[in-house]
Amino acid sequence: MAPYSKASWHTFLRTSPLRWTGPHQLSASPPKLLACHSGAALAGPGSSHLRKPLDATLANVFYIDLSQVASALAKVERRRAARKQIDDISRNKEHALVIHYSCESFYDRTDGKTPRITSIAIRNFASGQTESFSIHKVAELSGCPPEQIEARYDELEKKMLGEYFDYLESHLTYEWIHWNMRDINYGFAAIEHRYKVLKGRPKAKIDEARRHDLSRIMVALYGPDYIGHPRMTMLMEKNGIKALNFLVGLEEAAAFQNKEFVKLHQSTLRKVDVIANICERVLDGSLKTDAKWRDKYGIHPGVLMDLAVKHWMFSLFGLAVGVAGLIVPYFSSKEPPKPASGQTTLKTNPELQQPVGKMPSAR
Repeated sequence: MAPYSKASWHTFLRTSPLRWTGPHQLSASPPKLLACHSGAALAGPGSSHLRKPLDATLANVFYIDLSQVASALAKVERRRAARKQIDDISRNKEHALVIHYSCESFYDRTDGKTPRITSIAIRNFASGQTESFSIHKVAELSGCPPEQIEARYDELEKKMLGEYFDYLESHLTYEWIHWNMRDINYGFAAIEHRYKVLKGRPKAKIDEARRHDLSRIMVALYGPDYIGHPRMTMLMEKNGIKALNFLVGLEEAAAFQNKEFVKLHQSTLRKVDVIANICERVLDGSLKTDAKWRDKYGIHPGVLMDLAVKHWMFSLFGLAVGVAGLIVPYFSSKEPPKPASGQTTLKTNPELQQPVGKMPSAR
């Protein structure tokens, strides 16, 4: 097993119910023996055999692979963080926006230039009202015929992105929901970079804390295998979401090559509707996926201990189980009361179900 880094090990200790029993609290590697809050001792990675607890009051030594504990607890933490993002969106639906954009294919670029952007759509999550910015709309307002768009593309694209940044500047306090818009290839950074390439100056930038990648949130909530790939289209099929005007990657690339800018714009508008639809189903718990309970929560003693410490429902459940464990043996160990002196105990005849020595009642 690869050694743990000091930083990662200390991070694990801060987020788990486990604590040191040995003296080397600043060691860079895991200890041989750990104790949990319940008083049981846990042998950590690297133990060649079970050892007696360093603390004489501890009992029942168990071997647990702490890398699995850390992995399971990390999954719980990721899910908790994702749940918090979903809760933030749910509380601020009127101030939440869904964004998506279409662009030239960035996989086929051989000249090193960033892909051109064709349209951007932004939908208010609560009202459904949508703002859009597109090449063909800017061309129309600029008096540019469709056949001249290619020749004047940089000029029109710069105007379109300028309108987008004007809108962004007035909505910086909103929550922004997106799907995989997270790097320079495709994302907020890519739009900003493209505008700079066209000699534009972005007026504002969305705070990272207000950007919510729904695709990553769902992996944290449901596990990496919650649906097949491509995930968005597979979710649409499983949940009966219609694909009207929806273009997949290759279709978008072909539409750009054929200068079908209206078609690309309609696809972008459809995709913000789909993302909003999926997000709404996540919020109300109605989204259908292939995820199983284990995929979402995992099953590990370390996770159960962590939940018991951090969540009052699990703590209450654990307390109830503990009380039941004390009460049931107490009553089961008590003998039935003996009859008082001189009292006759009737025995039942199993065949007649009548007390022995007593005449059946007259019929």
